Amino acid sequence: MPTSQIIDKIISETDLTETEIKGRIQQKLDALSGLISEEGAAHIVANELSIKLFDAGGRLQIKNILSGMRSVETIGKVTNIFEIREFENARGKGKVANIIIGDETGRIRIAIWGSKADKIKELKENDIVKIKNGYVRENQGRKEVHLNDNSELTINPSDETIGEVLQTPGFGYTRKNINELKNDDNVEIMGFIVQAFEPRFYEVCPQCSKKLKNKEETLVCDEHGIVTPDYSYVLNFQVDDGTDIIRAVAFRQQTQKLLDKTHEQVLILREKLENFESIKKELLGEQVKLVGRAQQNNMFDRLEFVTQLVFAKPSPEDEIKRLEQ
Repeated sequence: MPTSQIIDKIISETDLTETEIKGRIQQKLDALSGLISEEGAAHIVANELSIKLFDAGGRLQIKNILSGMRSVETIGKVTNIFEIREFENARGKGKVANIIIGDETGRIRIAIWGSKADKIKELKENDIVKIKNGYVRENQGRKEVHLNDNSELTINPSDETIGEVLQTPGFGYTRKNINELKNDDNVEIMGFIVQAFEPRFYEVCPQCSKKLKNKEETLVCDEHGIVTPDYSYVLNFQVDDGTDIIRAVAFRQQTQKLLDKTHEQVLILREKLENFESIKKELLGEQVKLVGRAQQNNMFDRLEFVTQLVFAKPSPEDEIKRLEQ
């Protein structure tokens, strides 16, 4: 655990100031003649003060969740829901879903792995979720609670309430100019739409949302067999922030947010794509804030931005708060 987090934990549980704690840490370093690291000295100081750094020990407010903790239990209100991401590596195929939850003390990202990732299909913003047996990792300097097959996630548990969530603009991602992007995760960009392309539709399983395969002129899901298809879609558009232009990709939920339409309203465009012309004209020149990841498209040898969150017509007040932080 980084020294800064240990100091924050000691401050939250004692009357000591940051200066006093750093003084005690330096005393330990001097006494042990450089045989331990600053972090190790901070651990000793915490132990001497009877402060447990890694034992969650019951439900935690979000501000008290620290890197390295296991068996974490917390509760919060859903503020953001990201698209499920499927991947393949040396160990096989998998998927992960990410949400952000908050309480009166702060917000934190929850990474949900494996079969539990599908739980986010039941979630909507402002739902309350209770988490048990999570573990905490640090990702690019930010704490995240991870859930696996041994973890529990309960949606809208009875007799549970959350007060006003502590707002932290720009939480969980880093703002960058388009010309600064490389292969980046958890990044935010803001710019104006300068081009939009017709949405592309494809058949998916209505139960698991996986893309269907065409076998002998029949649409088949690997998991659920022959099904009556639902449709998903992807929308490509270009964003210019004054430093450069990048092609952005929005999948189903984020396409709905960008167009300000329901799933049923977007599907109408599948029958009459010519109706998209008027929508496209309305999009041109609109300011958007996008959260997602920049990645290289090897087929076209270009960097693209895969959106996980779309904020159409972003709030000027939020921008002012971000600049004041």
